[in-house]
Amino acid sequence: MDNSIAGFPTVLVKTSSLRSIDGNLLLEALDTADRALLAPHVERREVGRGDVLFRAGDDVSHVTFPAQGCVVTLVVPLRDGKSVETATVGREGAIGGVVSQGYLPAFGQAVVQVAGPIIRIDADRLAEAKHASKTIRDLFVRYADCLLAQVLQSVACNASHTIERRCLRWLLTLQDRIGTPDLPVTHELLADMLGVRRAYLTEVLGRMQREGLIAIGHRRLTLPDRKRAEAASCECHAAVRHHFAEVLGAVYAPGGRMVAVDAAEPDRLKPPSTAVTLRDLAP
Repeated sequence: MDNSIAGFPTVLVKTSSLRSIDGNLLLEALDTADRALLAPHVERREVGRGDVLFRAGDDVSHVTFPAQGCVVTLVVPLRDGKSVETATVGREGAIGGVVSQGYLPAFGQAVVQVAGPIIRIDADRLAEAKHASKTIRDLFVRYADCLLAQVLQSVACNASHTIERRCLRWLLTLQDRIGTPDLPVTHELLADMLGVRRAYLTEVLGRMQREGLIAIGHRRLTLPDRKRAEAASCECHAAVRHHFAEVLGAVYAPGGRMVAVDAAEPDRLKPPSTAVTLRDLAP
């Protein structure tokens, strides 16, 4: 069976209601006038875990916004069958034609990790809205910068940090997007995201459980103590959160979940802070 969005039954709703773009923080940050530019052109779908939204080489004609608890991972597939995660995107963001105007071949693959609704808009319609609204244009420029920061930090993390720290970074990033300590993650999924063998990862998770950093359940992992997990993780997770807060005005709940972003004009944002080193951001 084709494990792509076109090959799966979906629930499709087209509406001009402003509520059609509820559930995604980028879209919810817009005021009524800007939301009205987008709402008539969006469609909502339900996607399942494992659905592939696009593959490497596909022409990406739509921009996709995960909504509510849906989470999508951007991965780069390798010739040996492995794939490595480069970014994890939930309701705080968007994928596909975010930086470009769309209709360019995808370099990587977008895979749904947590099922839920997505909101899609044709890349041409979004480009028209950007042209019509400086606020929309600026919001997407700043989000694209944050997405690139996540990709770059992921590259640095994969190259420099231990598997235990990389594992905690990925789990904390997922928790930021779904907001619960219980994470719907299997050993196989996490091994794929980290680019390691499942048997090796199982050994690593066993050590982490004995240290009290995680709890292993059926088809899920739990972070029983977020502060302890943050302290044991590398600086990469904190660095990306800090960048989202500075550039996109991200607001985080006490449990770590991102709950809002800011669509304010650039001159209403605070000026750039003095240079912040990764050491400064480490817990």
